Amino acid sequence: MMLQQKLKILRDALVGASEVKVYHYWRPNLKAPFILWQEDGESSSLNLNNHKAQQGIYGTIDFYTKNEYDPVFDAIQAKLNSLEDFGWRYDATLFE
Repeated sequence: MMLQQKLKILRDALVGASEVKVYHYWRPNLKAPFILWQEDGESSSLNLNNHKAQQGIYGTIDFYTKNEYDPVFDAIQAKLNSLEDFGWRYDATLFE
């Protein structure tokens, strides 16, 4: 699967997770809640015969909300769990 196809699958999953607006790389000046996501680079790959046979991409999904225990957080995780060939890990909660 090509990189652009993988990114579109992730985008569509995030859009389908909730009614919250989803943005790629940046957002207009909006108030929370919203999801901001981006691909950051290649995490791992498999090279065969001088060609890239498989490529792993890592990135960041940030969910901004003012609601403690927001159910959208669980909806995002459930949607990520439903994707085939996508791995993820929960990294941090930040309060601004």
